[in-house]
Amino acid sequence: MKQETREKIRSRVEDKLRPLTLPNFITMLRMAMVPFFVLAVSNKDYRIALWIFIIAGLTDALDGYLARLMDMESLIGAYLDPIADKLLLTLAYIALTFPQGQEVVIPLWLTILALFRDFVIMLVAGVLYIVEGIREFPPSRLGKATTFALVVTVAVVLLANVTSVPRLIPELCFYLSFGLVIVSAFSYIYRVSRFVDEARLAREQEAAEEE
Repeated sequence: MKQETREKIRSRVEDKLRPLTLPNFITMLRMAMVPFFVLAVSNKDYRIALWIFIIAGLTDALDGYLARLMDMESLIGAYLDPIADKLLLTLAYIALTFPQGQEVVIPLWLTILALFRDFVIMLVAGVLYIVEGIREFPPSRLGKATTFALVVTVAVVLLANVTSVPRLIPELCFYLSFGLVIVSAFSYIYRVSRFVDEARLAREQEAAEEE
């Protein structure tokens, strides 16, 4: 019986990991696009950089859809997908902030703010896991809207360096992203406090039930 139990546990773990699935392959393919995107920007080939960014965005939607459709959701995929997204977005902001004679650059203040936001989110998530044992901290709608605005900003900046775009459009993207980052930061702090309170209350209830 013990051997059967061990086999079942191992089977469940392997099933959760499942690294070599089609959705995970697509996610890793998106990660492999990152250096080519940076090279395209550094070579001032913004048309290619824009196409790479668009294809990466399509693969982001595709891997999640296939994972659900084919029942191939995995623990590794759950970690790889946000890493791939953050890697591309972070390097895109860094690469597009430095002026190289292009028409439009992302303001340094927005890049610093966006990167600091991601750093704080990862830091807090790590602290919540280590100190409070909170493993799941799903993004809010406001957080998703902020990420979407940051992604659209990159796309607009790339497009503005490929063809003529009214100056007002990138400016609107910059300030909209700025506003969403600020508002989502306060929302994030509030949600963290709620998660901590709920985790502590759950532990207290479990301790009371054991007694």
